[in-house]
Amino acid sequence: MEKFNITERGYNPEEVNAFLDQLIGKFESMVKEIAEKNEIISVLKKERIELIKNQNNSSLEQENKKLKEKLDSYIKLEDTLNRAILMAQKTADQMRLSANEQAEAIINESKNNANRIINEALLKAEKTRYEADMLRRNLVVYKKRLKGVLETQMDLIDDIEKIEIDF
Repeated sequence: MEKFNITERGYNPEEVNAFLDQLIGKFESMVKEIAEKNEIISVLKKERIELIKNQNNSSLEQENKKLKEKLDSYIKLEDTLNRAILMAQKTADQMRLSANEQAEAIINESKNNANRIINEALLKAEKTRYEADMLRRNLVVYKKRLKGVLETQMDLIDDIEKIEIDF
């Protein structure tokens, strides 16, 4: 069975198409061969009919027997070729189905990986947003405390200025 290289979206289409082209070529040659054999069978049947009409001596009977054997062998060959074509078609269909299933599995796995990556990124973004909000709140609190300390210091300076020192 043919092995194909796997690409980003399944099997390598060029390899699959090349293989299918090979199969088509084989099918066409088998069909041509069957047509040729059918033509030969048709000719042999006509010859047999002629021989039966002229069947007066034993040599004709022997030749008739040989032609009948040839005809039988060609009929068997045709049957064998027909079965080979059917098997080749089934194999090609199975390969196509398998390739499609594998491509579908790869696509589904890629979608799942993409969803997982997106979810992780969203969680990280949410955590970063939360941390940024906490820093903003802490900065506001720090500013208020610093402002309070500075105001207390200013009040102290004002109080010191009010005190008169006598020297």
